[in-house]
Amino acid sequence: MADKRWRILPLNTEPHYRDAVVEWQSQAFGDETSRDFFASVVDSSLRGADLPVTWIALDDERVIGTIGLWRCDLISRQDLWPWLAALYVDPAYRGQGVSERLQQRVINEASARGFSNLYLWASFADYYERFGWEYQGEALDYPNKKVRVYRRPL
Repeated sequence: MADKRWRILPLNTEPHYRDAVVEWQSQAFGDETSRDFFASVVDSSLRGADLPVTWIALDDERVIGTIGLWRCDLISRQDLWPWLAALYVDPAYRGQGVSERLQQRVINEASARGFSNLYLWASFADYYERFGWEYQGEALDYPNKKVRVYRRPL
């Protein structure tokens, strides 16, 4: 069950959490060479770009998760947008509803902006389906990694 102390806020309102978000994203989704890439995405959201937007989940003043709404998160499927991207929850908070609240924040934002669908990709099955995401098929993440593409009608 979600803790009422948890808050979901745009990162640009709490920019001092930037380094923690960049570190999480580069470790969870990249490799030793991708920190600068993730920093550039986060920095774009801090500058007030329309997209990407980054949110953080806070438990009091501790950052416990992050998520983004991105224009493109899968180069091989640039025909689809926008994307729920870079969802990460601190391991100590997993299984407590943080992921669901972060997802819902992005879903609400995409809907408010007038999008009719939202997309994400994952390298695993049987997680996002629990939250109403519809499996669309396989695609390739650069350069040749097979991933699963999901759609969420809004």
